Amino acid sequence: MLSQQQVPGAVEAALRDFFRAGRAALDQISPVVAQAGRELEDFVLDGGKRIRPLCVHAGWQCAVSAAGRPTKDTESLMVRTGAAIELIQACALVHDDILDRSDTRRGNPTVHRRFQAQHERLGWGGDAAHHGKSVAILLGDLALSWADDLVHGFRPGLDLPAPPVLPVAAAALWSRMRTEVLAGQLLDITNEVSADETADAAYRVMEFKTAAYTVARPLQIGVALAGGSPELSTALGRIGVGLGLAFQLRDDLLGVVGDPAQTGKPSGDDLVAGKRTVIVALALANSAPPAADRLRGLLGRNLSATELADARAILADSGALAAVEEQITGHLTTALDEIDDLDISAAARADLTALAHRIADRQA
Repeated sequence: MLSQQQVPGAVEAALRDFFRAGRAALDQISPVVAQAGRELEDFVLDGGKRIRPLCVHAGWQCAVSAAGRPTKDTESLMVRTGAAIELIQACALVHDDILDRSDTRRGNPTVHRRFQAQHERLGWGGDAAHHGKSVAILLGDLALSWADDLVHGFRPGLDLPAPPVLPVAAAALWSRMRTEVLAGQLLDITNEVSADETADAAYRVMEFKTAAYTVARPLQIGVALAGGSPELSTALGRIGVGLGLAFQLRDDLLGVVGDPAQTGKPSGDDLVAGKRTVIVALALANSAPPAADRLRGLLGRNLSATELADARAILADSGALAAVEEQITGHLTTALDEIDDLDISAAARADLTALAHRIADRQA
């Protein structure tokens, strides 16, 4: 039975195998298309925490341990599904970087900036920035399309025997997950332009943009792949939402005060992007009017070192940073208590507990 520690390597192998087929298919179309596909391949394989495949594995492991079912028939399906979710993640990140006007991701230029730089280097006519964004949008779409191919067992350009069928319950969760992450992204950018400053609005974005497709749905998909019970799926879905909120709250903290050497993004990037996070909502609600107005004026634009320090001071003085840290601890504590109540094996419980800590306590 595949261990938690073996999951990232197994997922990496599945992705590399899929991209080999994708490379061959794109080579037949055009060198330009093939080169763009290699950029997507490099982006997907260059780092990433593989949290989502680990959650698929955790849900699958819990269901297998609860029912005592054989694992061989579903283990490869679990790995394949975890790899496919990484392609959805790639789509989300590539598009998110365009929406947030981000220049770096994992310490490297974002995909749209890479193609903008290529346009400028080759001396092509037209708007280099627009070209870079256009190519990145299409690559994100390709990643989403390929995610569906991979989860259903197909590889680009290859005629293969019928792959193991995705169980209906898993396919339904897969469909919901794709819709939820796109809905969450739409809510996110709408909050920014409408300047919705409420914590409720920020939490709604987190629930759909992050919590559902990062933790809750992958856990539930893992259960469905192993034929687990509806009761276990419901329990893990509830645990997953709490851990997913902790994941995003941690991300919000790192986006304000994180170390760029660890996060791979400039410090304060979320403030520059004007994100209406829970941190910002709490700071605006709990600051005196002059400080709140000052913070509003700093959101959504390039900040000098002094301005960034001012924004951080307002967030700290308002108690927002400490409050969010407390919320993370609360979500994690509740999740750990609920994990203890699950009717699963000791090994599955230990792995899920370790994953919960990894999700909530990460520093990058």
